[in-house]
Amino acid sequence: MSESKYYDIELYGSETLRKPCAAVSKIDRKTEKIVDKMLKTMYHSNGVGLAAPQVGINKRILVIDTEWASERYEDEREAEPNYNPIVMINPVIVYKEGEMASFEGCLSFPDVFFNVTRASKIVFKFQDLKGKEQRMEAEGDLFCRCVQHEIDHLDGKLFVDIARDEAIAKEELANHGLGDVNSPPPIILG
Repeated sequence: MSESKYYDIELYGSETLRKPCAAVSKIDRKTEKIVDKMLKTMYHSNGVGLAAPQVGINKRILVIDTEWASERYEDEREAEPNYNPIVMINPVIVYKEGEMASFEGCLSFPDVFFNVTRASKIVFKFQDLKGKEQRMEAEGDLFCRCVQHEIDHLDGKLFVDIARDEAIAKEELANHGLGDVNSPPPIILG
C-alpha cells in the first residue's frame, strides 16, 4: 500500500488540536517533507492556512497562502489565484494592537463559519525553511487573520474559543454535526 500524498485533517474533538506544540529544534529533510505534504494537503483541502497539529503533528510548523486564497475566500481575492506559500517554523506573535471582526472557517471544522475577534495589527517572527529568522507584520487583512488563526492552533487554541457570539457558534457547530463535541480550551500554567 502506497503512502498518500496528503495528510488526513484532524477534526474538532481530536485531542491533538488541544495540545500546545513543541518547538522545532532542527530544520532538516524530515521537516521539509512535512512542509511539502502540508502544502499539498492545504491546497487539496481548499484552505489558505494549515498548522501541523491539524495533521496530527505536534510541531510548531505552519503554512499559509492567502494570495492563492482558495474559493472559500474568493471575495477577498484581488486577482486570479496565485501560489505564494509562506512556511513558518516556530512562529510567535511579538506585538498585537487593535481589534477586528473576522468571519472564519477552519479545515478542522468542515463547513463551519462564524465571526471571531482578532487583533487588527500584528508583528510576528519565525524561522524559514533555511533556519533564517524572519520578522513580518500584517494589518487588517486575510493574511493578518490567518497568521493569528494558525499560530493559535500551535498553542492548542481554536477559533471556537474566541467566537464573537457563542450562541451563533454553537448553532453552526450543531448544524454541522459538531454540537455535542466537548473540546475544552487547553489549561495554560504559568
